[in-house]
Amino acid sequence: MNTNIKWNTTKEENALIEEIVARATGELEIDDRISLTMDLTACHCNGTPLDLPKLLAFDKFNFAHDIYGIMSHISREDGEIKHSFLPRCFKHEDNQSKQ
Repeated sequence: MNTNIKWNTTKEENALIEEIVARATGELEIDDRISLTMDLTACHCNGTPLDLPKLLAFDKFNFAHDIYGIMSHISREDGEIKHSFLPRCFKHEDNQSKQ
């Protein structure tokens, strides 16, 4: 079991995560900003990279799907997403190479 969760984000990624957390705490009435920030960062940096601008731009239904899904399926031991959950804003490798 890998217990070394990666936390390294760029300044741009960190700013987007902060915007996503602000939206989620307002729109979805999530109270724990710190846990959500950590969940999103851990997910993004540990095997399930997120298209953060896409997540931020989602309509409320898809936004809620990904936020609640990540919160429910993140492993606090290794930062990986479990139980075969795949966020709709998952950044596929083939999409990265086209940018």
